[in-house]
Amino acid sequence: MATHVTSFNEIKNAFDTYIGDIVYATMTTVDGKGRPRARVLIPVWETVADAPLGWLATYKTPVKAAHLAGNPHTTFSYWTPRQNAVSVDAVATWVDDIETKRHVWDLYRRTSPKGAGYDPGTFWRDGPGDPKLHLLRLDPWRVQVIRGTDLHSKIWYPPEQP
Repeated sequence: MATHVTSFNEIKNAFDTYIGDIVYATMTTVDGKGRPRARVLIPVWETVADAPLGWLATYKTPVKAAHLAGNPHTTFSYWTPRQNAVSVDAVATWVDDIETKRHVWDLYRRTSPKGAGYDPGTFWRDGPGDPKLHLLRLDPWRVQVIRGTDLHSKIWYPPEQP
């Protein structure tokens, strides 16, 4: 059974708890022939104006860059054997300004949500200005949180969505 919620705050607690517990998300993109491709990554999330906003520190691989250039829509799926799950459908945009990189670097170090971050210096030794560090801004247009004990689902859309 699914319930539509109008305020992200109605699911924020479960969203943060499940993502903090699960940590790794499967990111799916689509190639130019409509074929899906999945990879496991760790995005971080914050809430801005009662809406989730995600960030992914990543390498700009040719495959990922080509997929997103052709179709910026992506899905991030989190799942645990307890059947708790989060699904985030978002539009991904490359962001390259140093202030945003510093902000996201700090989000990862603070582990937002709790437990879901890491020290990005492990991968990008030159800090937020490392030329190999690339960011994806993730603007969700749908978030679903499923509680495993009864498989109850709550779905959030931004106000402009149906």
